[in-house]
Amino acid sequence: MPTLFTKIINGEIPCYKIADDENYFAFLDINPNAKGHTLCIPKQETDKLMDLDEETYLGLMRFSRKIGKAIEAAVDCKRVGMTVIGLEVPHVHVHLIPLNEMKQATFQHKEQLTPTEFEEIAEKIRMAIE
Repeated sequence: MPTLFTKIINGEIPCYKIADDENYFAFLDINPNAKGHTLCIPKQETDKLMDLDEETYLGLMRFSRKIGKAIEAAVDCKRVGMTVIGLEVPHVHVHLIPLNEMKQATFQHKEQLTPTEFEEIAEKIRMAIE
């Protein structure tokens, strides 16, 4: 059965899409630690980061870096943190989290955004992609 993220990639579940290419997809986390919290995923459905082949792993890091730089340009933050935990959905995903304080990296601090706020921040990040 396809994962939640595969269903997002296939358009079966809506998302606030940031970018995609042939192999990777980025979208806003709907339960964000901070405004602009974005997930980057390979389109290839793989459960664990270390199970990715080297080319896909390195490609995911390149794609995540590009998205992270756009987040940093679009969101007022001290830096963009990156983490790969992956226990919630069995599909590799990189969390890119705009950080101003450490609690935003703990997954115990959540932001509540309206659909309009999600759309606005997604558009700002999309516009900042080089």
